[in-house]
Amino acid sequence: MARINLGDAAKDSMTGFEGIVVCESQWLHGCRRLTLQPQALHDGKPVESQTFDEPQVVRVEASVFQPTVNTGGSRPEPQRQGLPT
Repeated sequence: MARINLGDAAKDSMTGFEGIVVCESQWLHGCRRLTLQPQALHDGKPVESQTFDEPQVVRVEASVFQPTVNTGGSRPEPQRQGLPT
């Protein structure tokens, strides 16, 4: 079985919930969980993402989106206000 990665389209085999893998988390005792963000709308609003255990998720399509590498760069250091006198 191929590993499911960030940016893959995937589906929960138990509920049929489909979406793009936007988050993966590794838990202390080895459990890997994947968060799926659907692209569909319900009543004109985005559907909330859901998280599932990796073994029950199947890949629908690989590399639908590529993870972003550049997060916007550095930002200026905040300036601390002086003490009141």
